[in-house]
Amino acid sequence: MKYRRLGRSGLKVSEISLGSWMTYGHTVGQDTGAKLVDRAFELGINFIDTANVYYQGAAESMLGEVLPKYPRESYVLATKAFWPMGEGPNDRGLSRKHVYEQLHASLKRLKQDYVDIFYCHRYDPETPVEETLRTIDDFVRQGKVLYVGVSEWTAAQIQEAIHVADKYLLDRIVVNQPEYSMFCRRIEADVLPVSEKNGISQVVFSPLAQGVLTGKYRLGQPLPQGSRAADPKTNMWINNYLTENHLRKVDQLDAVAKELGLSLSSLALAWILRHPSVASALVGATKVSQLEENAKASGVELPQEIVDRIESILA
Repeated sequence: MKYRRLGRSGLKVSEISLGSWMTYGHTVGQDTGAKLVDRAFELGINFIDTANVYYQGAAESMLGEVLPKYPRESYVLATKAFWPMGEGPNDRGLSRKHVYEQLHASLKRLKQDYVDIFYCHRYDPETPVEETLRTIDDFVRQGKVLYVGVSEWTAAQIQEAIHVADKYLLDRIVVNQPEYSMFCRRIEADVLPVSEKNGISQVVFSPLAQGVLTGKYRLGQPLPQGSRAADPKTNMWINNYLTENHLRKVDQLDAVAKELGLSLSSLALAWILRHPSVASALVGATKVSQLEENAKASGVELPQEIVDRIESILA
């Protein structure tokens, strides 16, 4: 496993990180969740990602049963706040009240004294950025949060946060968590340039396009039984990629992967990690074998000829 610096900070995270959305507290039980975390550590993965809203705290609670057996200095833990956690008017957003309450609730579920990274899970147009950043800056000074992050913010919103932080001498954002994959490249136009200018890394989610870039879904074939796409409760996003156009590209990309002796998922992850601005690719797994396969992408360097071929396919 290779490691990269997170933004301009001194923190190093594994190129492949373990996410808990769609798995912990929902798809997998406590035993499987523990096995996945254990195997992640064995593979050299030191970066675990979760959020308060993942099954209303269930993902954090599961991790809270598994992580304490490991030395705290051996892993990097991230959580988030923004989405509704109740029915009240203050049970959502990035107000001082909501962020304060949610961080402490997350720490309690996770059985931790601090988290390494705290993300603003989305941009909150109803709360001044200064209020949010000052609240998180207070946590940094208290030792409850070590690094500040945002998720799915636009380039303009990131730039606004940098300006506010510099103006009021608040702790700067060092990481953004956007969706990024061969099939979702919207951050390349402006988010990446603004982030690079300001020393902000990307920790990307859905790098395998909801699993479509694993090759398990094929044109003209029925959905695999037990797959994410076959579950009507969780397939709302994956349907965007289960089109004839995308699945034809999957066939072509798989052929390139086979030429290199790689799985399609390893190729897709290596393609993401080719970009120096990407510190880590978040993967979800319901089986240890999936996690092992994804971890193989770390350290894979794609020749420029292959990158060019991939670009022609994606175009």
